Amino acid sequence: MRVYLAGPEVFLPNAVEAGQKKKDICTKYGLTGVYPLDSGADLSGDDQALIALRICEANERLIRTCSFLIANMTPFRGPSADVGTAYEMGYARGHGLRVFAYTNEEDRFVARTLSFLGDSAKPAQVFGAPGFVDGEGMAVESFTGLWDNLMLDGAVIGSGSHVVAQTPLLSPRCSNLGAFEACVAEAVRVFGV
Repeated sequence: MRVYLAGPEVFLPNAVEAGQKKKDICTKYGLTGVYPLDSGADLSGDDQALIALRICEANERLIRTCSFLIANMTPFRGPSADVGTAYEMGYARGHGLRVFAYTNEEDRFVARTLSFLGDSAKPAQVFGAPGFVDGEGMAVESFTGLWDNLMLDGAVIGSGSHVVAQTPLLSPRCSNLGAFEACVAEAVRVFGV
């Protein structure tokens, strides 16, 4: 079974090596890991918008060759998962693939968002219940127990799984693979591989 490995690791200085480590873990469990940088996208030319579009299209094609997706939902440049990863989760789910996910952050989405907003978050009635609004008066998604935006958690739960969460003690959040390996094991269990 081929599994697409979505996550912000593609932005690491050692992105290829990070991807290979994840692919090696997949092999250990009898799976074939497919990393976004495996897409073979045409990076030639000077038109950066065209190159970006080619990368997007190549990664979408790559996702369609897989049986399921594992996403790294570790917060990236803010309280939420990487937006590219979020898109890939929705794209995979929309194409009928199961979506599994992990995070290297044990704090839940509401707590992370409120911490990120700081003093600009104010208590308020939101959708008829106590909640918070941000500095622009917009509701803060306050569903307790979720790891990220409800659509991301919903994609994973709707796939028959749960978000695997661990906080690494020593290594950087985006390169620690303990939760990733636990997520791979969960996917193997769900699929009965």
